[in-house]
Amino acid sequence: MKLLVTGGAGFIGSAVVRQAVKQGFDVVNVDALTYAACLDNVASVSASPNYSFEHADICDWDAMVRIFETHQPDAVMHLAAESHVDRSIDGPGAFVLTNVTGTYTLLETARRYWHSRGRFENFRFHHISTDEVFGSLDAEGQFTEDTPYDPRSPYSASKAASDHLVRAWSETYGLPVVLTNCSNNYGPFHFPEKLVPVIILNALAGKELPIYGDGSNVRDWLYVEDHANALLTVLDKGELGRSYNIGGENERTNLELVKTLCAILDEKRPRRDGKSYADQITFVIDRPGHDARYAIDPTRMQTELGWRPSVTVEEGLALTVEWYLNNEDWWRALQNREGVGQRLGTGK
Repeated sequence: MKLLVTGGAGFIGSAVVRQAVKQGFDVVNVDALTYAACLDNVASVSASPNYSFEHADICDWDAMVRIFETHQPDAVMHLAAESHVDRSIDGPGAFVLTNVTGTYTLLETARRYWHSRGRFENFRFHHISTDEVFGSLDAEGQFTEDTPYDPRSPYSASKAASDHLVRAWSETYGLPVVLTNCSNNYGPFHFPEKLVPVIILNALAGKELPIYGDGSNVRDWLYVEDHANALLTVLDKGELGRSYNIGGENERTNLELVKTLCAILDEKRPRRDGKSYADQITFVIDRPGHDARYAIDPTRMQTELGWRPSVTVEEGLALTVEWYLNNEDWWRALQNREGVGQRLGTGK
């Protein structure tokens, strides 16, 4: 099977590319190489005869037509997206362009390609989305695949729009689609603007460890390698027209997560003064419209597809810290990229 993976030089996309190539898929990686992308993320498979790269923007109609005609994929895994909530608050236009217009362009290109080849039976368009489209939970309950959409940020609203487009192309044109909505990812190759890498790198640099508000916001944490495995499982076994919520079964408050990271760093790279990295924790002004809690009900993934995550959040965070400690050249090269190390999304 030949996969066309959009956003394959990004965080989650590169994990999919690495796993897919190692599993024997032919993979075409399509990426615009914007600020958060890095081809070093797929260096381990880039020499494989099963791998090829196309530098292109999913909003570029001509480029997408050419890529589909040239590579003739059997399936599309659509991960290309603007994804940082703070950046969406400061600059929502880029999120509408990539996540909405880009998804439309890709859907319509895929539809015409599929029609031109007789609507072949095994074609799949797998759209990868987020649990943030469902809004915010109170202390109880979980998101299911039937939870009504209630996005609260420009990012989640743009992803919700893209989900609706995918479902519309399925219902109106019969395009064979599957959808997934995931919880918060973390792990190797995570661009250093999200919470986990920010905490690790700030700790090592002796800087403050910023936590929004009082740190009580709850997220379900999913190790990125587990997520990639789940996505390939859905591509293989998922029922057409159906959506699947992928969670890590690891709910933690942001403060709990940061304290866990500090404890791991205390063990693996102790501070020279003998104190804990937790002493660097600082509470900062909260993000506007900060969702209180996300939680995934993973029943459908478990009962229909037989998938569950392989690591706990403590195990995954230990693996993640170890990776950052051993790959300083990777993250050092990204430190000067636009927005890294700056506080974004204050709404001012």
